[in-house]
Amino acid sequence: MFYALATRKLRSRLVAFRHVLSDIETLNQKAMAGEYELTAISYHAYPYVADKYYLMASGSSVGDGYGPMVVATSPLAPEDLKGRRIAVPGKLTTAFLALKIFEPDFEPVVIPFDRILEAVKDRAVDAGVVIHEAQLTYARGGFHQVVDLGKWFKAKYELPLPLGANALLRTLPEEIRSECCRLMRESIRYALDNHEEALNYAMQFARDMEAPLAEKFVGMYVNHYTLDAGDVLPKAAQKLLDLGYEAGVIPHRVEVEFVR
Repeated sequence: MFYALATRKLRSRLVAFRHVLSDIETLNQKAMAGEYELTAISYHAYPYVADKYYLMASGSSVGDGYGPMVVATSPLAPEDLKGRRIAVPGKLTTAFLALKIFEPDFEPVVIPFDRILEAVKDRAVDAGVVIHEAQLTYARGGFHQVVDLGKWFKAKYELPLPLGANALLRTLPEEIRSECCRLMRESIRYALDNHEEALNYAMQFARDMEAPLAEKFVGMYVNHYTLDAGDVLPKAAQKLLDLGYEAGVIPHRVEVEFVR
């Protein structure tokens, strides 16, 4: 998504970008302090930062019938998750929120996303929520899928599962906000139009993932919803956050606000 901006394929007379790499839970925490003008966040984090940020219409990661998965070392039925110790990649991640909506009664154990399979294998937890490439590789380690939360959300609510978004600081002048939105959309379009070039750049951050797997993963989460949220994504995001509020996970109801 950010390839064209990070490498200055796109330039602007109004703004310049400095590319800061962090895991999503760290970015969620920094957004609560309003640290970055433009940042990636989890949709689950939005209610906690909505006073500081707008959501951007471009740049969302969306699972349309697939998403974070709960896996275990032995076959479990979804109802078997009740009361279990489950590793989660952070309590502000959308993966955690979706699981709490699906099964409210479990004990979350926060573990960095890239160590969750190891924790499940070592039986430090009963199961784990996997995000990123582990969604495609868990079976290689002998793990069993318990539930695909994106698939469940789509089947139950007939909506895609919004996972990550880009957010823009509310205090920025309108001219700057508009320029950032334009550049973000153009950066994503550039990546889609120059797929191999952008994928080669992204591979340096892929944690030893081989190219075919990386291409499959990118294809899952950089899609038409990423280019533009349209009407469906705001509806899906509102539904997700309303469900989180009704489940008692999110402390207050929030109206999603997107800028273009």
